[in-house]
Amino acid sequence: MNKHISKISIIASLIAGIGLSSCSKKFDDINTNPDKPSTASSGWLATNILTAVTSKDIRTGTDFRQPFTLGKYLAWSELASDYQYNKLARANFDRLLVLRDVAPMVANASTPELKNSYDGFGHFVRAWQFFQVTMQLGDVPYSQAVQGASGIIKAKYDTQKEVFMGILRELDQADELLSKGVDFPGDFIFQGSTDKWRRVVNSFELYVLISLSKKTTDTDLNIVQKFNAVMQRPLMRDYADNFAVTYTASAGYCYPWSSTPAQINPFVIYPMLSTTLIDLMKPAQDKRLFYFAEPATAKIAGGKKPAEYDAYVGVEPADEFSTTINALNSGNYCNVNKRYVEMYNAEPVGLLNYWDVQFILAEATVRGWISGTAAQTYYANGIRSSMSFLAKYAPATYAHGMVMDDAYINAYPATVALTGAVDNQIKQIISQKYIAGFFQNTAFNAWYENRRTGYPVFTLNSRTNLNIPSTSFPLRWIYPQKELDYNAENVNAAVQSQFQGNDDFSQVMWLLK
Repeated sequence: MNKHISKISIIASLIAGIGLSSCSKKFDDINTNPDKPSTASSGWLATNILTAVTSKDIRTGTDFRQPFTLGKYLAWSELASDYQYNKLARANFDRLLVLRDVAPMVANASTPELKNSYDGFGHFVRAWQFFQVTMQLGDVPYSQAVQGASGIIKAKYDTQKEVFMGILRELDQADELLSKGVDFPGDFIFQGSTDKWRRVVNSFELYVLISLSKKTTDTDLNIVQKFNAVMQRPLMRDYADNFAVTYTASAGYCYPWSSTPAQINPFVIYPMLSTTLIDLMKPAQDKRLFYFAEPATAKIAGGKKPAEYDAYVGVEPADEFSTTINALNSGNYCNVNKRYVEMYNAEPVGLLNYWDVQFILAEATVRGWISGTAAQTYYANGIRSSMSFLAKYAPATYAHGMVMDDAYINAYPATVALTGAVDNQIKQIISQKYIAGFFQNTAFNAWYENRRTGYPVFTLNSRTNLNIPSTSFPLRWIYPQKELDYNAENVNAAVQSQFQGNDDFSQVMWLLK
């Protein structure tokens, strides 16, 4: 399946129809190019929307690593990184701007079946974008958002519960509409396959529902009942169904961490893999480590081989920056595997992957939400899928002599089998989801999972923690400055109703209560 980023030029704005006098109309008739479209096609708009949600969101260079420093996969040696030391900032609503293209995309569809497809796709995109915004902030504009054309300039804020209910409703609508649609132009991920889009929609709905794990007693949401209903719909079947972007050898379209003649990346010298990641993998003899990392130069100089686990050492992201630099200077750290740098197409980057869904199903089983299949089965599926994905996309020459073959991949999950009480099993599941998420899941997924479950455990060092207070991790970003400048009444009302007037990083949003 070819999922390369489309290079089609995107029409960025629509031409508004304006009533003119008959003389002006005659002038326009004479001076109108009949071969130039006056409206953007649904396919062009779909491409523009999908680009905003995927490749623009993934970005390149130092921006690509931000979710992985906040999620403690990496320490950063260029300078003391804000995200590494838990300093968040003001969020923005920029990701919502592309939603203005949804209505014309649907309206311009040429057949009822295509209208269903674009409408379903549009509901998914709305759900996806609003989910990302509310996960960062709490209450956000939803019911009145992106309504400037209707005269609503200052949107009210909906409660986070109302936003989540809207997201779930839109995902239900997306699945229903796509089931009545046909394959549609403008999609560079799945070539317009409504079947594959339904699988993404429903898999994402499971992710939304598991994110609401603290709300199972809310009768308005009916989380468990809803989860079981969504499970009856088409879901991702393997990593070929990943909601992912692949790359080509041209500037702007290469893998975001690569540095090749096609696209130079000066930041590849700064990452240092963390103890959070490496110390999860070494005790369990997880060969994915050799696909993620380069061995520490000091360990190789001391006689270790690249195929030995002891050649790999992490850096604690919570350590003082001077300690990190000492590890850098002494060679006691691991950089990322060279394939990420030397290959323009190292691997597709997924925003939601098949293994995520399997870990979600494992967690739901452990929590008692669903039954019929053992949690271990889903858990093992997730691990095997992550390993098989790496084995497919990483040339064996980059595996440091520790190639994962089918026999290893099939046998490995039993060595980390789920054991113990519910909390321990959830710890195991989230830890495996974390490992599989390395350089994947770019929308702060690992940080959200730690915020929700406490796993994997992040080290809190009050001497280096830039959050206020330094004795706790942050829980949210704060509201955009533009909202304070232009929509102060509504944003201040939301801050008052949620946080007693304190818009700060440590406030507990509804989702987490």
